[in-house]
Amino acid sequence: MTIVHAYAASKVNGRLEPFEYELGAIGPSEVDIAVETCGICHSDLSMLGNDWGITQYPFVPGHEVIGKISSVGNHVTHIAVGDRVGLGWHAGYCMTCDQCLDGDHNMCKEAASTIVGRHGGFADTVRSQAASVFKIPEVLDAQAAGPLLCGGITMFNPLMQYEISPTSNVGVIGIGGLGHLGLQFARAWGCHVTAFTSSESKKQEGLELGAHDTINSRDSEAIKATAGRFDLLLSTVNVKLDWNAYLGTLKPRGRLHFLGVVTEPLDLNVVPMLFDQYSVSASPVGGPSIIRKMLEFSARHNIKPVTENFPMSKVNDAMDRLRQGKVKYRLVLVNDK
Repeated sequence: MTIVHAYAASKVNGRLEPFEYELGAIGPSEVDIAVETCGICHSDLSMLGNDWGITQYPFVPGHEVIGKISSVGNHVTHIAVGDRVGLGWHAGYCMTCDQCLDGDHNMCKEAASTIVGRHGGFADTVRSQAASVFKIPEVLDAQAAGPLLCGGITMFNPLMQYEISPTSNVGVIGIGGLGHLGLQFARAWGCHVTAFTSSESKKQEGLELGAHDTINSRDSEAIKATAGRFDLLLSTVNVKLDWNAYLGTLKPRGRLHFLGVVTEPLDLNVVPMLFDQYSVSASPVGGPSIIRKMLEFSARHNIKPVTENFPMSKVNDAMDRLRQGKVKYRLVLVNDK
């Protein structure tokens, strides 16, 4: 019997308080992770507020987990007790649907989220299917690696999925929790990278993170001046922009790809899309194979999130900082128990 010590909210937008629960016998294909660090994603805040109508209380957030394996089921062979691993948005897959068999586990309709209907990583222990857990390369900083399992794979996935060439021109809209990783990945991929930002203070940061140049996302003339430049635009923002203006910056057969969650309908002119064969798409986090490749790529190119660290006992202070929009660029809780 394992008693888990966690932080949970008992109601919508409630404070996270010490919470204990018991784990039953470990399943044959499951693992337990002794949590060392856990990143905080805006999705944790959305789930805390039940913004998507799927939260169950008491609610333990946390889906960017780094820790060491403490227990394994008797069918687990690819990781062992003592291995440092990461766990992201998904804690399990059905493993039998067409999506799983094709390697697209992230689109499995039966996939289990780490924080939907189960308790997440704001705790000393978290359990998941072994297939959702990944060894962390030794050269990656354990205190910084957690956000790669969510924000990192979100940005890396379209580069793999759409077979982006190293000669491509890539634009990243928004320099934040997602965008600052997208700049690093696209630069290391070999692409010419442009950062779109409305913040003057972030222009220099964008260049330091990997952008070759920056464009003011509120300057319609500057955007218009880039007509026909980009093979791929990665949008990380969750606000409505003039998407037709951004379509105009694409090369023929260019792609506007959404990674930030824009809840308003897209108002797109079909005629230019038709004649220049533009594509508009979106994607979630990646499947296990791509996550492994993302971690290897990050280790090889020294890609890491810019983080602010809080002791896990100060979790409410960290969540308040996220609410206030003051984070640069990802928050990480360090287990201090």
